[in-house]
Amino acid sequence: MDKFWRWVVNEAEESPVRTLHLEGYIAESSWFDDDITPKQFKTELYDSGPSADDIVVKIHSPGGDTFAAAQIYNMLKEYPGKVSVHVDGLAASAASVIAMAGDEVCVSPLSVFMIHNPAMLIAGEVADLQVGINLLSEVKESIINAYQTKTGLSRAKIAHMMDAETWMSAHKAIELKFADKILYESEPVDEGAGGFIFDQMTVTNALRNKLPGIQARMKYLKAHVDDGGKTKEPEKSADPETQGEDDLKDPDNSVNQIPIAQLERRLELIKNWR
Repeated sequence: MDKFWRWVVNEAEESPVRTLHLEGYIAESSWFDDDITPKQFKTELYDSGPSADDIVVKIHSPGGDTFAAAQIYNMLKEYPGKVSVHVDGLAASAASVIAMAGDEVCVSPLSVFMIHNPAMLIAGEVADLQVGINLLSEVKESIINAYQTKTGLSRAKIAHMMDAETWMSAHKAIELKFADKILYESEPVDEGAGGFIFDQMTVTNALRNKLPGIQARMKYLKAHVDDGGKTKEPEKSADPETQGEDDLKDPDNSVNQIPIAQLERRLELIKNWR
């Protein structure tokens, strides 16, 4: 069976250390055997018996099945040894829930957390859709339980962050208590050290606000660049709304040096961004 986890044992250590790598989509292979995947995971988790040694859980995953993540979370919380979670790259969606099970959560300086609302495909009449809505609402509340237990943040704040689809850098994750420390850094992280946090709506609106300016620059360049790629001298415009376009003649202006085709591709990427 294609598993989304693998175990590695470092025999070189004085006491062998088991490392669990969670990679790819959580339970991506469990569509046809949901009852097998969690059982197999539990068997391998307790491979060393009841007096299990400490383990390291390395996560790099965009998420996946919420219920499989809940089972893994519970298994790790109940594990008798110490569970140290290391977020190597991305801990998004269901993977971020699993990360909350660690006795300590360590993040790479380059890693990112993402939390959002649960989603599912729903089909049928109004009653069927309402059942789906109720289910998603309850699943969201259960996910908030895991985040709140770890971070101590209010349920309202966490719910708002999930509504907005929030992305957090390593420093911001520590500031909000989703993580405890940054790997490879000798000095403790100052909670006021900064970091980024953004949500999908804010980014989308920011890009949309830039579109009129980008479109105006593209129109200007199309009108004043000949077939050979050389800039033609434009006529002075008396329109106050377009006077700023004259600044594009400045050879130091980087936008004026970008080929039209490249600008168009960038604009299409922005327009189609999700």
